[in-house]
Amino acid sequence: MKRPFLHAPAADMLELLEELAAFSTPGPGVTRLLYTPEWSGAQHFLQEKMAVLGLEVHTDPVGNVFGRLSGSQDSDKVILTGSHIDTVVNGGKYDGAYGVAAAVTAMHYLAETFGRPLRTLEVAAFCEEEGSRFPLTFWGSGNVTGLYNGSMAESVSDLEGITLMAAMESCGLLNQGSQPNHDDHADRLMISARRDDIGTYVELHIEQGIILEQSAQQIGVVQAIVGQRRFTARVIGTANHAGTTPMRLRQDALAGTAEMLSALEQFAVEEGEPLVATTGRLEVFPGTSNVIPGEVQFTLDIRHSETERLESFCSRVMAKFREIAARRGLKLELEQTLATSPAPMNQALCEALEHICQEQGRDFRSMVSGAGHDAQLFAPRCPTAMIFVPSRAGISHSPEEYSSPGELAAGLDVLTALLYKLAYEQN
Repeated sequence: MKRPFLHAPAADMLELLEELAAFSTPGPGVTRLLYTPEWSGAQHFLQEKMAVLGLEVHTDPVGNVFGRLSGSQDSDKVILTGSHIDTVVNGGKYDGAYGVAAAVTAMHYLAETFGRPLRTLEVAAFCEEEGSRFPLTFWGSGNVTGLYNGSMAESVSDLEGITLMAAMESCGLLNQGSQPNHDDHADRLMISARRDDIGTYVELHIEQGIILEQSAQQIGVVQAIVGQRRFTARVIGTANHAGTTPMRLRQDALAGTAEMLSALEQFAVEEGEPLVATTGRLEVFPGTSNVIPGEVQFTLDIRHSETERLESFCSRVMAKFREIAARRGLKLELEQTLATSPAPMNQALCEALEHICQEQGRDFRSMVSGAGHDAQLFAPRCPTAMIFVPSRAGISHSPEEYSSPGELAAGLDVLTALLYKLAYEQN
């Protein structure tokens, strides 16, 4: 049987996006950090909105919000869709919130049009993904998937010294729902927000890149989310007088670093897409115009969708850095600060998305996500899919972040069709 063309009301989704954007601290763009009054206001608003639309609303101990549309078939697994509602400082209105607004709109439309699904649908508004206030990313989905259990809530603080636990208490989270407890062997807060009932996860998101716009394609079917390796490097030479030290006798930490970063770029270009390598921060000491730099500290961010090639590239780069340091008489210290594995999406779901795009007459492309998303935490645990729509000029994490209403509506239609297939069609 041919699937009906599903056209959820994009106007409702766009209105919801604007309503969410109003929950922000004053200033450019949208700033809605975890466990702040703006965040609390947005989460409470979403609970009320979901309830009005007929969804069964519940929250968990870390502040994730869920809206359920129960299925008629007995099953202990749900089809979960959504994204996060926190932002970076002075971010945009689409990152994360689009996936939530679209999921709420799609589920309400399906319920109004087709009634109760066969299999249970749920929308998730994860409390946090960005890590903008506390030095933890994916706090929301990480607790759902078991990456976190609350044990670090008393030791992790924001820039003002407020602990994660204190911030949660300020929102009333530790006094409602499932009660947290303390480990018998250590005075650590333990939170039970993990769920083992999620059978499928689908996330709709803006691309946050320029590929779809440049190729004039409406939809990106994500095949994988890249793995990441992050390092901090310290290059140590000898600070000395800039006028009296001959070039051949120098141990210039900055000159050595410059050669390293030039090699990094060369290797990355040779490796080709989808690998990317970035140095985002560089500090020079003593930082005086007439003194040869005696020390440089810099960061490395390297990403690829295949673990073997990611590891091989990192090994090649590190060997080159050490060779440069030894040749120049410099000391090199490298510390790995992050290692995440690539997260392949479910192939059957990718094929279903491609078929839906063909049915709807939409231009699409298979692609890799260079940014991290909540979906990467679900991918090892259940069939997972991601849908991208274009971002103007590839800009994100900025007040200039923008996707047109037509592009957002196209993503909504594709998401709605996939949810219909997963929840309403007979297997």
